[in-house]
Amino acid sequence: MRVAIIGIGAIARMHARALADIDGLELVAASCRTEAKGRAFAEEFGCVWHADTPRMLTREKPDFVTIATPSGAHLDAVLLAARRGVHVICEKPLEISLKRIDRMLAACDKAGVSLGAIFPQRFNPVVEAVHAAAAAGRFGPLAVASSSVPWWRDDAYYGPGRWQGTLALDGGGALMNQSIHGVDALQWIAGATMPDLDRSTNPVESVMAFTAVRAHDPARLEVEDTCVAILRFRNGAVGQLLAATSLFPGQLRRFLIGGRDGTAEIQEEQLVTWRFRSEAPDDGATRVHLGAASSTSGGAADPMAINYSCHTRNIAAFVDSLRAGRPCALDGREGRKAVAIVEACYRAARTGRVAKVAEPA
Repeated sequence: MRVAIIGIGAIARMHARALADIDGLELVAASCRTEAKGRAFAEEFGCVWHADTPRMLTREKPDFVTIATPSGAHLDAVLLAARRGVHVICEKPLEISLKRIDRMLAACDKAGVSLGAIFPQRFNPVVEAVHAAAAAGRFGPLAVASSSVPWWRDDAYYGPGRWQGTLALDGGGALMNQSIHGVDALQWIAGATMPDLDRSTNPVESVMAFTAVRAHDPARLEVEDTCVAILRFRNGAVGQLLAATSLFPGQLRRFLIGGRDGTAEIQEEQLVTWRFRSEAPDDGATRVHLGAASSTSGGAADPMAINYSCHTRNIAAFVDSLRAGRPCALDGREGRKAVAIVEACYRAARTGRVAKVAEPA
């Protein structure tokens, strides 16, 4: 399968490495406006650089593209691909608003192409294990599901010429950009405890949130660097979100999931707690296999200090769905759920009131 990348930012290198690890894929091209950056990328990864994305799609005829542009530019890239009948897998968040995401979904539906989402935490073995336990009902009635992203970004990250921290291209701050992985993983795990919930329904019903700028220049930063939110799930469970780029020097991402019959706790790649009222035969092996200390900081202070193998598995699952001619499990509608939760949090922070999570149009 022929593959192209739209947008040559830092994350594009992880896309390229992930694609190289998947059998039967060839990275043929990548597009960006900056010649020096484009030619350097093309030389490093053995592909062709194009300054013009429409021309790249016409000339190279890729089977699918990965989108690695700034968040607020995902819509335009997806529309270009859909109009040419090219399948798409798009970096998180799918876009910076539900309105823009719904345009992407409509365009891909009309063109008959697949739209996949990139949320690598779903392919983190410890997160997969907790999701499987949730689906098996091992936690009993879910009580709490929380995600903590206590990260740090220095002033240069939000400096002049950077798209990060702008409303137009970032759409939000620590919650929309950095913590979106935690938001998605949390709703995915909690949703697994609700087998009767329709797949299109968001498992989070409502939210309350506060946002602030605490560690960066408010005159420069258009969005929050700190957010705390409380969630109410549709099954009555409650949750917490901590999203921050204001906590020097940055710590590992954490998840806590539990209920009457068990609790699981994760720190990045490490399973810290795995305790259930009814012990399963393989629980001891799970603690040993997944209990080793994390080998990566997961982007706590450096956005690129992540294990790209989860990207590889994420993209490979999308490729498998294309080859099999079946819908992708992590498709655009599934990827939309995290942004619906984030939008509700921002609405609650603005109004000071509990906000309902919007459902699909």
